[in-house]
Amino acid sequence: MLADVAALLNEGDVVAIDGKALRGARDKDEGARTRMMVSAYASRLRLTLATVTADRGTELDAAIEALRLIALKGKVVTGDALHCNRRTVAAINSGGGDWCLALKGNQESLLSDARGCFSNLKDGHPVASSADTAHGRKETRTGVVVSAKALGEYHEFPGLKGFAEIDATRDTGGKVTSQTRYFALSWMPTPEVLLTTVRDHCAIENALHWQLDVSFREDAARNRKDNGPGNIAVLRRRALDVVRRDTSKGSLNIKLKRAGWDEAFLCSVLNGL
Repeated sequence: MLADVAALLNEGDVVAIDGKALRGARDKDEGARTRMMVSAYASRLRLTLATVTADRGTELDAAIEALRLIALKGKVVTGDALHCNRRTVAAINSGGGDWCLALKGNQESLLSDARGCFSNLKDGHPVASSADTAHGRKETRTGVVVSAKALGEYHEFPGLKGFAEIDATRDTGGKVTSQTRYFALSWMPTPEVLLTTVRDHCAIENALHWQLDVSFREDAARNRKDNGPGNIAVLRRRALDVVRRDTSKGSLNIKLKRAGWDEAFLCSVLNGL
């Protein structure tokens, strides 16, 4: 199936990387140790490309392992601040991919220089805006991209070409909040492409992690013995993948239920493998 998915990926497609805790997969004597599944997710296709098990504190290693399982050439890898580090970008660079990684306090010096790059923008610098209205809230985002190749060499951050800044304002029932986010980039997208790329990263939370909890109640799953939690978690993600490839009518949840009721439909869905 992965070979078929690779053929469906387009130039510039976003591959989002993120971890999800298996909250129920913990014995009483394990203390704060939390098992996790780190997934590389094709945002446009809504499919999981690779999934690797990680224990507490090893999410970064699992993410690098997952990325090495994927043909990254021509794709854009997105991730949160945990993945904005030299090891991860080196793995993406070696695979021929680009990256757009959230920049926060774990790279304090790089973040400080990124903020400085946006403090003296000239009039007329390219800017893009987008707005969304849903569920009683309105969110407006403004994105800017600046070049920073020299800073990549200075900070010994391989492949760094630029920084991005996104100002987001959310109005929820008259309550207005704002947030400024920064990103490290390995290529120089237009501000419009930047906004789309960052937006596409949200699919791993909204279309994968959320769906796993709603359709499979993954957070409540109590599988704990040996490799059981990781193995079953992989099967859940693969089940979502094959059902999403089915083109018949019906919602995702209805199709999952129908696969349990109707053996003929189950066989047709499994043919997607």
